[in-house]
Amino acid sequence: MTLQLQSALLLRKQLKELSKHPVEGFSAGLVDDENVYEWEIMILGPPETLYEGGFFKANMTFPKDYPLMPPSLRFVTEMWHPNVYPNGDVCISILHPPGEDRFGYEDAGERWMPVHTVETILLSVISMLSSPNDESPANIEAAKEWRENYPAFKKRVQRLVRRSAEM
Repeated sequence: MTLQLQSALLLRKQLKELSKHPVEGFSAGLVDDENVYEWEIMILGPPETLYEGGFFKANMTFPKDYPLMPPSLRFVTEMWHPNVYPNGDVCISILHPPGEDRFGYEDAGERWMPVHTVETILLSVISMLSSPNDESPANIEAAKEWRENYPAFKKRVQRLVRRSAEM
């Protein structure tokens, strides 16, 4: 069986699992039924966080060699967060390719492993929204504001949450 066929079967299985047993905090589906490698995700802002009440749309793109390599996740809804690049790309350890980090920030055990599923990835993203890691920020401006001017950061996030709920 080819790697691509295996990955497509695995992704279909994960999608079926998520529709049978939805996980609180997000929903997932295919952007187009013909392409199992492009998913549309809706993440609900986690309760008791600045993002509470928000509806954040994201796209998850899987490589053909999934689960050996991680998918990428990009917010389509505007996002202000230390671990989300200005273009919406999410930067968390489990989405980084497996193996040693050439910069030495991450332990190999924190990076991508084939045991991760769509569910574990999205639960990590929800956790990231709850507690940003400002040690190695993807969005330096957001991290700086989070550290140095929390009231301004909070106000900006609340505006995004309101806007996302209106869409």
